[in-house]
Amino acid sequence: MKIRLVRPDIELKDKAIAFRQEFFDNEEMIINGSELLDKTESYDDWLKAVTDNTKEETVNPDWVVTDTYFALDETDSIVGIIDLRHTLNGFLMDFGNCGYSVRPTERRKGYATEMLRQILLIADNMTLNELHLSVERNNEPSIKTILKNGGTYERSFEFEGEQADVYKILL
Repeated sequence: MKIRLVRPDIELKDKAIAFRQEFFDNEEMIINGSELLDKTESYDDWLKAVTDNTKEETVNPDWVVTDTYFALDETDSIVGIIDLRHTLNGFLMDFGNCGYSVRPTERRKGYATEMLRQILLIADNMTLNELHLSVERNNEPSIKTILKNGGTYERSFEFEGEQADVYKILL
C-alpha cells in the first residue's frame, strides 16, 4: 500500500466532494481532520479557508495555523484526510495536534497508520517535539493507529458525554 499526502487544490474538487459524500451516505456526519469539510457546502470556500489557515498572517483568528492533506492512493483516489495543527490553543488542548479520517470503503487497509506516520515526518521536519492526539475510547482502530506510531497514553477527558483519551507521540 502506497499513499502520498497532498494539499487540497481546485483540481481535487470533484474527488473531494465524492469523498465527503461517501461519509454522509454512510451516515457519518463528522469527518475528523477535515477542517470542517463536513460542514461547508462550497468546496471553493473550504479550499480558501484551508489555504488561509496554513499561514500565521492569514489564519482565521479563531483557529491555529494548520496544514491539511488529502491522502491519495496509487490511482490518485482520495482515501483519507489528515490535518496538523502547529500549536494548541485552549480549546485544542484536549483535541490535540492532529485529526484524521479514512473514507468508509477504504478502512482497515492500513491507510490511517501510514497517514499518521507521514504526518509525523512532516511535524518532525517542522521541529515540533511531540504531537498530542485524542481519541474516543470506543474507537479501537484509531487507538491501534496511534499506538503503532509510538503513542503513549497521557490522560483522559470527557466531551459531550463521551469518554476520550489523549495520547502523546514523541518526535
